[in-house]
Amino acid sequence: MKKLLIYLKPYVKECILGPLFKLLEASLDLIVPLVIAEIIDTGIGNSDSAYIVKMCVLLVALGFIGLGFSATAQFFAAKASAGFIAKIRQVLFKHIQSLSYTEIDEIGTSTMITRITSDANQVHNGVNITLRLLLRSPFIVFGAMIMAFTIDVKTALIFVGAIICLSIVIFGIMLISIPLYRKVQNRLDRVTVITRENLTGVRVIRAFCKEDEEIKKFDDSNEALMKMQQFAGKISALMNPVTYVIINIAIILLIYIGAIRVEAGLLTQGAIVALYNYLSQILIELIKLANLIITITKSVACGNRIQSVLEIESGEKENRENVKLSGKTDSVYAVEFENADLKYKSAADSSLSHIDFKVKKGETVGIIGGTGSGKSSLVNMIPGFYTASKGKVLVDGTDIKDYDLKALREKIGVVPQKAVLFSGTVRENIKWGKGDAGDDEINEALETAQAKEIVDNKKEGLDYYIEQGGRNLSGGQKQRLTIARAVVKKPEILILDDSASALDFATDAALRKAIKNMRGNTTVFIVSQRASTVRYADKIVVLDDGRIAGIGTHDELMDGCQVYREIFESQYKKEEA
Repeated sequence: MKKLLIYLKPYVKECILGPLFKLLEASLDLIVPLVIAEIIDTGIGNSDSAYIVKMCVLLVALGFIGLGFSATAQFFAAKASAGFIAKIRQVLFKHIQSLSYTEIDEIGTSTMITRITSDANQVHNGVNITLRLLLRSPFIVFGAMIMAFTIDVKTALIFVGAIICLSIVIFGIMLISIPLYRKVQNRLDRVTVITRENLTGVRVIRAFCKEDEEIKKFDDSNEALMKMQQFAGKISALMNPVTYVIINIAIILLIYIGAIRVEAGLLTQGAIVALYNYLSQILIELIKLANLIITITKSVACGNRIQSVLEIESGEKENRENVKLSGKTDSVYAVEFENADLKYKSAADSSLSHIDFKVKKGETVGIIGGTGSGKSSLVNMIPGFYTASKGKVLVDGTDIKDYDLKALREKIGVVPQKAVLFSGTVRENIKWGKGDAGDDEINEALETAQAKEIVDNKKEGLDYYIEQGGRNLSGGQKQRLTIARAVVKKPEILILDDSASALDFATDAALRKAIKNMRGNTTVFIVSQRASTVRYADKIVVLDDGRIAGIGTHDELMDGCQVYREIFESQYKKEEA
């Protein structure tokens, strides 16, 4: 949490002025009991109506001045806390965007959403209330005690005892509460995960009639969160009654001892009222302080969780001290794998081992293999989404670790396995590939991706609005539009990661033909489980359990690779049927 405070630097002025105006307001609050004492002892004691009116006007003036100080303090505290958390969200979002697939997989999407929403809101509240009350409440407590000593030393000793007891209670409960609220936030992560899975997979859940099971799983997780919150709440709830008991005992002692001293002529009635008011102020401020500490405890726990994400080093930034802007060389090879391994973080074994092959510029390479053989992992190493744990991956003869990532990815067009579109028009989605693309370029990309008919059949054309996640489009339509988004940039390397799985065979064949006829010398990687999709590639790489089982053309693999032959024959019979 301490490291997050650097983002408060632009608001140093507000962080000083906010508490300062609160202290000015608190100073006026400490004057009020003395004014009341004077009204009782002088005004009422002497039946001086003019004096009473004058002091009442003074009380009203103190109230309005205090209100002005309080409003000013609230303004500065709100400005600082809102700016602070806005910066943290910005930094956190930017940091998450910089993380490699490895770190994103490890953290989890739901956890990141919780950090940037719920945790950030809690930190916002903590900073806001800290700037307003953290100095004010102790100032009132100790100020009231000092003012009590100016009135009567012996009676003021009650204040010392009460404050010591209250401090022990408050800080004891705080030490117990901090780890509990950390556990509460972890439980909240779990609830968020289940909620997100159910919202994104609602069709699957209903298709398999799993509603009751998912409801039970959510209820169990939600109940566990509730119980943890209740337990933490019970500990925190002890603070108010215990502080009330201590303060009320102190008030009883104050009235008892004060009555004796008034009767002995050592104290005035106004002084006793002032002491009682100071004790009441201490009670109110300590309750505020107790609630403040609970809020701060929550915000510190949430701040630590945010900080833990910010402290994760991005694998994409490693070994890039001497990056190249373009990486272009005279190499005849577009992509080279030199005995590369890939091991996911925390995994026991490597997902890919001894990957070694070269692809010439302009070649079309098919990647085929069974489910879980590492096809997607292999092509995701080319744009640097995953970094080789051993060996090298070279693009244009340069190790991708020596590239500027933006320059590397400008050369590559990627169509991911899961078609992802964003809310906006067709034109806006396609322009993700090339920001300055004109309508002619967009239409050309749509024709190549066999997606022109999608736009032509919509009366809005390129202005047709795509809803969040592309839910108003079919699976095949989404896939073709994501292909068009990658094609429009005319990349040097085009990666199609099983991106035609929802297309019929005729459309798939037309797509491959159009891509082959694209202008330029584009190197194409086609990942597929369909043998017919990669059959006519210049080179086919067959993967089996993370290793290369064979490399060659279709005919060469049919003769020399048993894995490929089994895949082809099993599918060929189905396709012929």
